[in-house]
Order: sequence, then structure tokens, then C-alpha cells
Amino acid sequence: MSKQELVVLGRDADGCCPALLTAPLDEDRATDLARVFKALGDPVRLRLLSMIASRAGGEICVCDLTPAFDLSQPTISHHLKLLKQAGLIASERRGTWVYYRLLPAMTDRLAAILTRPDGEPLPEPARP
Repeated sequence: MSKQELVVLGRDADGCCPALLTAPLDEDRATDLARVFKALGDPVRLRLLSMIASRAGGEICVCDLTPAFDLSQPTISHHLKLLKQAGLIASERRGTWVYYRLLPAMTDRLAAILTRPDGEPLPEPARP
């Protein structure tokens, strides 16, 4: 387990998580979100996250991830490291293998940040 503290995205002083579509982001919040979206902005990392998240039992060994790509093991490990640093996955070493699992709290936060509140219409576009 990593000793790195996960950043809670989009949380204001009251503990509420305003959506991206309801309140402007401050600089710190935008920086934190950009780090997560940058991690998701690569097709290999998206596939890795999908493989981890969809695995029966909730976790997958790196030995099962690597053969699915035409990439070296160090490259796959680098991509997994970036997903882990973004707080999207966690890992656990068991003997010589590392097992990965999704951190659903982070994906839930991302979904909440990108979701428009129920029944709230989008603002009208500005007209010149």
C-alpha cells in the first residue's frame, strides 16, 4: 500500500462536492482535476483502468495485464504508476506479483464533478 495521501477533489469547506457545471473551479481544484484527467488521457491507461475495473473479483495481477499490450513490462508499470498517482487505482504486492484494484471513490467523485444536477437546465449561450 502506498503511504501517499489521496486528494479529495471538488470538495468545498462544507464537505460538499460542487459539480464542474455548477461552479467555477479554483486554481488548486483545477490542478488536481487536470492531473487525474491527464492520467485518463492516454488510450493505454484507459484500457488498463477498464481491465482493472471490469475484472471479476475486483483485482487483477500485473501478469494478466501485460500480455494484452504490445508494450514492454516497464512501460506498462509506468502507466500503472501514473494511474496510481492519480488516485484511480491501488496496488498490493504478493510475492513477486503486484495486484491492482480500482478505487471507486475516485471514479465516483469524477462522475459527481461532471454530472449536471437533476432538472437544472444548461445555461443559455451568450449572444453577441
